[in-house]
Amino acid sequence: MDTAISSSFYNEMYLPDGQVRPAYQAVADWLARNGSSKLETLNQQALAMFYRKGVTFTVYSDASNTERVIPFDIIPRIIVQSEWQMLEAGCSQRIRALNAFIHDIYHRRDIVRANIIPAEQILVNDCYEPWMQNLDLPQPIYAHISGIDLVRHGNGEYYVLEDNLRTPSGVSYMLESRLVSERLLEGVLDTERVLPVDNYPQMLYDSLSECSGKDNPYIVVLTPGRYNSAYYEHAFLAREMGAALVHGYDLFVENNYVYVRTVQGKQKVDIVYRRLDDAFLDPLAFRADSILGIPGLMAAYRCGNVMIANAPGTGVADDKSIYPYVGEMIRFYLGEEPILHNVPTWLCRRPDDLAYVLAHLDELVVKETQGSGGYGMLIGPKSTREEQTEYRKRIEAAPQNFIAQPTLALSACPTWVEEGIAPRHIDLRPFVLTSPEKVRLSAGGLTRVALREGSLVVNSSQGGGVKDTWVMCDAAGNRSNKGGLA
Repeated sequence: MDTAISSSFYNEMYLPDGQVRPAYQAVADWLARNGSSKLETLNQQALAMFYRKGVTFTVYSDASNTERVIPFDIIPRIIVQSEWQMLEAGCSQRIRALNAFIHDIYHRRDIVRANIIPAEQILVNDCYEPWMQNLDLPQPIYAHISGIDLVRHGNGEYYVLEDNLRTPSGVSYMLESRLVSERLLEGVLDTERVLPVDNYPQMLYDSLSECSGKDNPYIVVLTPGRYNSAYYEHAFLAREMGAALVHGYDLFVENNYVYVRTVQGKQKVDIVYRRLDDAFLDPLAFRADSILGIPGLMAAYRCGNVMIANAPGTGVADDKSIYPYVGEMIRFYLGEEPILHNVPTWLCRRPDDLAYVLAHLDELVVKETQGSGGYGMLIGPKSTREEQTEYRKRIEAAPQNFIAQPTLALSACPTWVEEGIAPRHIDLRPFVLTSPEKVRLSAGGLTRVALREGSLVVNSSQGGGVKDTWVMCDAAGNRSNKGGLA
């Protein structure tokens, strides 16, 4: 396996000779004019804005399930427009291939017949849903809303770290971060050159409507409730789209149609934008003990009487053991070469890969195939011998549940911390909306930042925060990005 990727850090703001990159010049000048006390004040004001709006997340690793305000850093991350257009094209290509893959594995399984992906990696996957077999959707789109996690490595190239196709979250942080910038960085944020993100709710509504084939569909956002870590986002998106925020008990199925109870009586539902996992959607089809879902929902879905976004069974395509095959999916389904590349990955289910991983635990990042939120990882260079020993036992007990990757040198961006301005590692999550007519991307997405010195884990649950992401036009007024790709 070729793992020859540079280990030096790419600095987003500065060139190797110490000069400021052109896109960051206005920000650099602003930082030079303002001292530490000003930056501290602005970050505290941003935190207060988030607190007043309830922009929070829940730390499930905390025994008390502590709800916290997500940390925000006032110094933006900037992407030039030409670079963004490449990322936009790469994410669009990737999602088109992943949707084709999901349709295929629930129908002919041509990619299995072609010996590209072993059947057992799909059919015994925990996220494979037999309910979806041979179900012909009105539109063959499964991942309507996706989040693609990207990192820029030391060589300056972007790599896809993972695909989020089940219930991707974080878009509300992107939108609220921009509102903070507009409020606190007036005069620095050049609204003539930075592409907007406030059109995302309308893009989401348009994309879902196109998928449903209806001009004015009745959309509900199905939430598991206020104790969910992303509940603020559920309520935010429902409000911004003009959709109803509902719990499972607000919906019922009658004659294979889904209805919501309203003060005017029952209202037929066309689209369920669900923010809970497959297992809880319908107690008659999945977990019988679920009190969050709607009995009979899958029967209505199979009859074509309601659209569910994202489709049940979509998670099989973002399993970390499927991730290494996405490049081959692009070649197989689209006949194209991948624009964005994967990080080299060892599958511990393979004996040779397992032997290599166990021999190099101190060098690699090891992840659970079903893991998320930064939980359950071993970061070899940051781990102790005792941690490596315990993790080795877990891998040996169930090697099929783990993958490993080289320790990436995530790019760094100047960030305000208690000690002053210092480089901190970041990633990027563009949000991708897919319909039969086009693939749309929000302009830049969400930048997450590892606030702890030396940390490579950007997840908010692991001490990470967020930055505003500015996609900078090449020249004033040159807004060639229209928020979608044909």
